[in-house]
This record gives sequence, C-alpha cells and structure tokens, in this order.
Amino acid sequence: MPGRFVTNVVRVAVLSDTHDNLQKLRAALSIAKERSVEAVIHLGDFTSPFTLRELSGSAPRVVAVLGNNDGDPLALHRTASASDVELQHWPHELELGGRRLLLIHGFGSAETLIRVVEALAGSGRWDAVLYGHTHRLDIRRVGEALVLNPGEIYGGLTGRSTFALLETDRMEAEVVEV
Repeated sequence: MPGRFVTNVVRVAVLSDTHDNLQKLRAALSIAKERSVEAVIHLGDFTSPFTLRELSGSAPRVVAVLGNNDGDPLALHRTASASDVELQHWPHELELGGRRLLLIHGFGSAETLIRVVEALAGSGRWDAVLYGHTHRLDIRRVGEALVLNPGEIYGGLTGRSTFALLETDRMEAEVVEV
C-alpha cells in the first residue's frame, strides 16, 4: 500500500476536535477542496466512525490520529480500513512535501500539553509539531519548528470553528474560519 500515498504534498488542511459536528466538518472539507489541498490531517476527536467516514475522499492523502474522545477505536480502525483514511495512534511521524511532521492529539491539561509540545518542537527533530486536544488555536515557532494547533471544528468550546491550511514549502499556516 505505500505506493498509493502522495508524498510531494504542499498544501495540507489540518483539522482537529470535530466531536461529531458533521455540518462544520463538511463545510471545512468543502473549503479545503476549493483551496486545492493535497492532503488532510485530522488530529483526533472525531468521536464516531460516521464522522471519520466523512474524511474519506477529501484529498489524495488523508491521515488521522486517534483522540481521547474517540469512543470505539476498533470501529474507527475498521472504518478507516474500509476507506482511504490512514488512521494512526499518536505520536505519529509523517513526511509530507519533504517535511518531517509529528502528529499528536494530546492529554491532560492544556498547560502540560503545551509544555510537552514546546519541548518536542524545540528538539529540532521535526519541521512541525501538530497537536489538538485543547481546542485553542496555536500557530507559532519554537526554534526552527512550526507549532500548530488548528483549533476546533466542533465550535462548542471556543465559539469558533477553525482549521488551518499548512503550506509545507514555506512551513506557514493560515487559519480558516468555518
């Protein structure tokens, strides 16, 4: 199966924390398609298999990691296996567009998670550390690495439904409101 994956990806939609909000997820994926993304990354907390299924076919390459609120991992893995979604446990290392990305969902308090993310980014091992869990937007540099949390698709905790468009050639991200 490794031959079917696109590796020279430049534009990536990065999403997280959908929590079964299909309306917002569909809107985000529609925008991503309009913006000609070559890959979609979801950083966990789809919650249900029917939400994960929505990611299928949204881009030439779709990669997702499990979150702490993904209720039935076995059903999610079955759903991913029946589609083109690469579902992984985190941390998951990924290379896209010649860039090394580390994908994680998160754990514990936001403050603890952010300290861990900063330490990982500061290690110099990855070009970007992408994380979710906190539902808070976070786009900044730690050393040479990009730190990116796209916020939440769900919109219920922060009142904003957002995702990010990551350009791997420049390692820059843009926030997109849904």
